[in-house]
Amino acid sequence: MPALAEVLTALDALWPPQRAEEWDAVGTVCGDPDQPVTRVLFAVDPVQAVADEAVRLGADLLVTHHPLYLRGTTSVAASTFKGRVVHTLIKHDVALHVAHTNADRADPGVSDALAGALDLRVTAPLVPDPSDPAGRRGLGRICELDAPLSLAAFGERVAARLPRTAQGVRVAGDPEATVRTVAVCGGSGDGLFDAVRAAGVDAYVTADLRHHPASEARETGPLALVDAAHWATEWPWVEQAAAQLDEISDRNAWGLRTHISHTVTDPWTAHASATSPVHTTQPSGAPN
Repeated sequence: MPALAEVLTALDALWPPQRAEEWDAVGTVCGDPDQPVTRVLFAVDPVQAVADEAVRLGADLLVTHHPLYLRGTTSVAASTFKGRVVHTLIKHDVALHVAHTNADRADPGVSDALAGALDLRVTAPLVPDPSDPAGRRGLGRICELDAPLSLAAFGERVAARLPRTAQGVRVAGDPEATVRTVAVCGGSGDGLFDAVRAAGVDAYVTADLRHHPASEARETGPLALVDAAHWATEWPWVEQAAAQLDEISDRNAWGLRTHISHTVTDPWTAHASATSPVHTTQPSGAPN
């Protein structure tokens, strides 16, 4: 069985930490480099429920997409929820490793996994990484459908192919519009609208779309929007990442056992559709 340091070297080759955004916090949060590794759990969020899941599995390593301490800290006291996560992991000899924006930019990366889950054919990165001469790395992906779909049908595909969440999937655009080309970005993607418009695609699948960027995108062109839950758009990467480590383990005869967390860590837990009609109130004294 490999030592933790060997496994981390392999993971850093998949998702080099130097390719993360400057503001990001990736890499190993806790763990003994000499510790043997036999089981690895992959998840999106390093929250307490996932830490407890890693302990129940007897995992030696937890790999998550989201950082535990994105903005740094001066304390890991167990009086905070993040500190409790650290204490839980260390008490049970579970290492924690994070691959965030370095996994977003990778080839294959988070958006490749999202495209694969939606049965889309990737043609290029949405925002190419200038350091990649092959032109395959970068943020987001530009994709094609094998056969055109109406926007309504495509929205249903997205809802059916991604994990179920309270939010579900929101769609903006003419339901009868034809979708042939799609841009995708796992996670928050409304900062990439300029690149999406430049790509000339029919629809954009991402998460966390805010009112004003979405409204402006709809007002400036025919681009359709498909907004899913942040966690749901990044969860396919968990499966992809586990498969990548499985391949490395087989090649090196490590005998690792990889596990995929199906714990829904999306923070939203319920959805209620508004049923009241819009009421307008006339100013006092206005004519009827």
